[in-house]
Amino acid sequence: MDNQTTIDNFRGELHEELTGNILPYWMKLRDTGYGGYYGRVTGKEELVREAPKGAVLQSRILWTFSAAARILRNKEYLAYAAYAKDFLLGKMYDKEYGGIFWSVDHKGNIEDPRKQFYALGFALYGLSEYHRATGDPVALEKAVCLFGDIENHSYDQIYGGYLEAAGRDWSEIRDLRLSAKDANEKKTMNTHLHILEPYTNLFRIWKDPVLEQSLARLIEVFLEKIINPKTHHLSLFFDEEYHVKGSGLSYGHDIEASWLLMEAARELADYKPGIYGPLLSRVTEESKNIAYAALKGLQPDGSLIYEVESSGRIDKTRHWWVQAETVVGLYYLYAWHKVPHALDMAVNCWNYIKENIRDNQNGEWFWSPGNTTDDKAGFWKCPYHNSRMCLEIIEHKHPLL
Repeated sequence: MDNQTTIDNFRGELHEELTGNILPYWMKLRDTGYGGYYGRVTGKEELVREAPKGAVLQSRILWTFSAAARILRNKEYLAYAAYAKDFLLGKMYDKEYGGIFWSVDHKGNIEDPRKQFYALGFALYGLSEYHRATGDPVALEKAVCLFGDIENHSYDQIYGGYLEAAGRDWSEIRDLRLSAKDANEKKTMNTHLHILEPYTNLFRIWKDPVLEQSLARLIEVFLEKIINPKTHHLSLFFDEEYHVKGSGLSYGHDIEASWLLMEAARELADYKPGIYGPLLSRVTEESKNIAYAALKGLQPDGSLIYEVESSGRIDKTRHWWVQAETVVGLYYLYAWHKVPHALDMAVNCWNYIKENIRDNQNGEWFWSPGNTTDDKAGFWKCPYHNSRMCLEIIEHKHPLL
């Protein structure tokens, strides 16, 4: 089978996965009583109607249905995107101080008002994608406001990069952690990565010089501060001066960053080739190195293990999101780095997902193979990594085709 046939078949399968398995699952989770989408479904498929609603979940749902509507040219999905957008702006957007609340209760009342800049990034990501799909001026206006909030309250004017979190009124807080498993440090790779991603998307529709400068500067932070120059893994936690805290590494974030950095640098280079062409060349070389570093966690069955903790313990869990990012990262390795066998590796990982993580009975994916303990939907279990995997391959235009 030639590569073009493989790609055509691959795209066909992912189109069916997205439209037949993933999106219909989330369509059923609209909360028609209080707005937005229900905050939790357990791994045993139990809907928890009174679960809190997190900003990350609502924002990722907004991005997913907006991107699906735009790329697949399916207007039906816009209603689901609008439902998430209305809840996000109506209940989670802080009209007094700006920014997005971390969570609200199931009725939309403020539960945790802190400003986690990771969550602001995802709200910006969803709103900018909604504008791409609809042209809605309010979505763009609020996305630009969130960009301003991040730059004004998270950007470190002294050492560069972005701080983790603030109180509702942007005051300093002691506990900056994104989740209980994270180190309580002022800067993390994860937040930087998920500010890079929405800034890239916003730049597609808003060629603002300050945003342009911020995006280029953030790429430099990855190249100079976050990527380990010897191992090419991403360091995970830092103090404000970018001294590395801990020796852990995340294969999943490595493979995700390998293509998100390429995406960001390409947007800048397409806009101003003479200025950003050299930056794209640096990123292209380094992103290949990051992908190869990530693939040290690749298993014979085509899957990628999760991480190595600072203690040295290897977590071999096959998280759903890691497999989705592996598919995209391998596809980029094939398309942009001209590694021929990477296409078959991407298909092999997809086959692993179909056989081990896809829920063929209820729809969507399990958290990991055989796992009915962790959520099917929740603060962190969202239709983002897997939907984006499908949409990236369906839409992707690259130099080999």
